[in-house]
Amino acid sequence: MAKDDILARKAFPLRIDPALYAALERCAAAEFRSVNAQVEMLLRDALRRRGVALPEPDTRRRGRPPRPDRPDAGDGER
Repeated sequence: MAKDDILARKAFPLRIDPALYAALERCAAAEFRSVNAQVEMLLRDALRRRGVALPEPDTRRRGRPPRPDRPDAGDGER
């Protein structure tokens, strides 16, 4: 699987009631997520409860990538 395939996401417009969006923003902020990530998490949870099997989402490492010029890059020690 190519790196572009892993990072690809389907984008689409969503019309949503302003009060519902405000509630999503509050929930997302409380869980330190973006509204987009919150919506995706809620949709996955709803599908899981309905018995729809989905592959686990791509979990990307957060933070600065390791420097390629260091032999010990990425081990977390200094």
